[in-house]
Amino acid sequence: MITFIFVTNQLPKNMRRDVFQAIADPVRREIIELLADETLTVNTVAQKFDVSRPAISKHLKILKECGIITINKQGRERLCQIQPRNLIPAFLWIEQYRNLWEDRLDSFENYLTKLQTKNKENE
Repeated sequence: MITFIFVTNQLPKNMRRDVFQAIADPVRREIIELLADETLTVNTVAQKFDVSRPAISKHLKILKECGIITINKQGRERLCQIQPRNLIPAFLWIEQYRNLWEDRLDSFENYLTKLQTKNKENE
């Protein structure tokens, strides 16, 4: 009998994250949205959320590891700035499915219209 033991804490700590990990979490998507409008301090970002400061710091760390934001120290403050260029892979991936879903939704709308027309004719 063979037993497999998976030790997750042995994975490389510097493993590169990708843009899809960045956008997978709703809090991180909201942080991205905030930073799309302006550069904010870490404290300002944290104040916008109803979660703990350490939780926001983890989200910011993931966004930084994914290359979505940069965090630069300016005096005592740490400024978070969006790097929109690094979101392009996600946009390109989503774009390839946009036409598919638009076609399916159009088809569904046509089907519903036909059903409504039949119902009106039968009344």
